Amino acid sequence: MKILLVSQYFFPEAFIVNDLVRRLNDLGHQVTVLTGKPNYPQGKIYDGYRLGGIQRERYAEAVEVIRVPLLPRGKGGGLRLAANYLSFVLSGLVLAPRLLRGRPFDAILVFAISPITQVIPAMLLKWLKGAHLAVWIQDLWPESVSATGFIRDPWLLKMIGWLVKGIYAGSDTLLVQSRAFTEPVARYARRDKIVYYPNSFEDKNETAADETLVPECLLETLENDFCLVFAGNLGTAQSLGTLVGAAERLRHLPDLKLVVVGSGSMQPWLEQQKSGKALDNLLLAGRFPPEAMGPIFRRAKGLLVTLKRDQIFSCVIPSKIQAYLAAGRPILAALDGEGAKVVEEARAGLTCPAEDAEALAECIRKLHAMDDAERDALGRSGRAYFLEQFEMAAQTQRLVEIFNQRIKETRR
Repeated sequence: MKILLVSQYFFPEAFIVNDLVRRLNDLGHQVTVLTGKPNYPQGKIYDGYRLGGIQRERYAEAVEVIRVPLLPRGKGGGLRLAANYLSFVLSGLVLAPRLLRGRPFDAILVFAISPITQVIPAMLLKWLKGAHLAVWIQDLWPESVSATGFIRDPWLLKMIGWLVKGIYAGSDTLLVQSRAFTEPVARYARRDKIVYYPNSFEDKNETAADETLVPECLLETLENDFCLVFAGNLGTAQSLGTLVGAAERLRHLPDLKLVVVGSGSMQPWLEQQKSGKALDNLLLAGRFPPEAMGPIFRRAKGLLVTLKRDQIFSCVIPSKIQAYLAAGRPILAALDGEGAKVVEEARAGLTCPAEDAEALAECIRKLHAMDDAERDALGRSGRAYFLEQFEMAAQTQRLVEIFNQRIKETRR
């Protein structure tokens, strides 16, 4: 099968779609990637790339990656983000037809993390190529931009809703990463287009782990203290105030450390909270490449995930949950809805309501009081659930089956 991936984000930016593309390539499918210049999450173009012009490269040796210009997101202010989103749309509409001229595709897949606008160039390519257009919905628009406070004006949100309805109407298949996405998506699209397709995770185990990427002092802390690791983006949706509140309530446990691994727009705020409240049990480790996460996760006593309290976020399964399950360590989840349900169904850890710092602190106390055998049992249960539900090799094959089935149905 000839597949075109359209995504504003791609390697070296760290997203699950990178591994999915490699898996598709390994299965013998011809994959081409249309993407922008990497700038997430720091907000500036990565070293080795330039702001203007078209760049081509190879990923996993056989995958052609075509990069069109875009304006970097900067520090994430509203106008700068809007310019970032719009620049990719314009570059895709103007440049992609020429760059892909004469090249047929069976399917076009859009990795639809925010912004949903990145589907627009793919819609033009669908029409030009006669290809099947599938949108893998990671964020619900307009709900997510409202929940994060990015846009509050009701008329503007209504206009975004009309845009979303048009995008969904122009797509052939709508892949939803959570079953709870079905009803919100169905408000804007025909229900027969919607297919549940969860985020998966590349189970690299120890083959990609590189302890040399982790500072020795951090490895020693993870080995010697009772460390709980929070990994990923540090943004407004992650409810980092819940972590801070839990850290304040757990000062009495001298060996306990909450280790935050990642970067994002809320990092300066987190640094201020740590300093202002003298939270010695809150360690801000910074950002590490994916290859470093294995050694960090393996040494953690537990893994933390938090989200804001909002109806939209209760529909989301944060992609870090799949990575946490694969790591085989207990999970402490302060979130509502689908994410908490996965942890509970997997019997992989302890859950509490979103934004409840006291409840999260109590979950941490319970995990701290367990012996190693009890914690290991939670980790094993979570990993078994991961292998059954989210393992990438099986999910990649399922994606191809979905494509084949949906192409046949739409042709009929």
